[in-house]
Amino acid sequence: MKSFASRYLLLVAFSVLLGACQSTPPAATEAPDARAAAIAQLEQSLASSELATAEDQLAALQAESPNDQSLEQYQRQLAEAYLMRSQIVLQKGDVNAAATALSRARALMPKAPALTGGVNGAIAQARKAELEKAEAALKAAEAQPKAKVIDPTAESTTVALNINDMGKLRRQLDAIAADVVNFQCDVSIQAPRTEDYPWLANLLSKRVKKLDPEFDLKPERQILRSVPAQMVLSPRKKP
Repeated sequence: MKSFASRYLLLVAFSVLLGACQSTPPAATEAPDARAAAIAQLEQSLASSELATAEDQLAALQAESPNDQSLEQYQRQLAEAYLMRSQIVLQKGDVNAAATALSRARALMPKAPALTGGVNGAIAQARKAELEKAEAALKAAEAQPKAKVIDPTAESTTVALNINDMGKLRRQLDAIAADVVNFQCDVSIQAPRTEDYPWLANLLSKRVKKLDPEFDLKPERQILRSVPAQMVLSPRKKP
């Protein structure tokens, strides 16, 4: 009886041990399987140029295994991908995006500054060119003549004339002549009386010729009984 009980206890212990052994492999392989899946996802992100995602995935793997030197190859691949992106967007003229990508490459390759030196120099040159272009545009804008009576962006501007005050009329015609020359305006003189046209045209023509003797002013005449004396200035469209 005692022998039977001993054999029974031995059988139970063996069964428990066997069950434990059978359950151990899945637990032991769970972590490697998860890591392999994480690395596969990282490789996929690198292959599809999803660099921000790849960077997050790499950081998570490095946090789990800070001493795993096998991850260095992925860090270098990611840095090289950022460097290539920087070169591509720089060629497209996006200096800011190029600088951002370069900064990520530098962060991933702090011990290899020579690898980013070429792109860094190109970005510096591009920024210098952008600055020079902006300065040139500013100087050109400052050099542009200021309109005195017209709206240069409008198709035409109508200016009512102070024909009853010769002092004011002369100042008006001085300003009109300047805009006619500076903005290459066609002129239409509208007056309620036929006799108003010749002297208005003559006053304006003298001022225009004084500013630009080569300017070919051919004002249009319009006799409109219902309107006061006025001039319509239309900037010529550039070819």
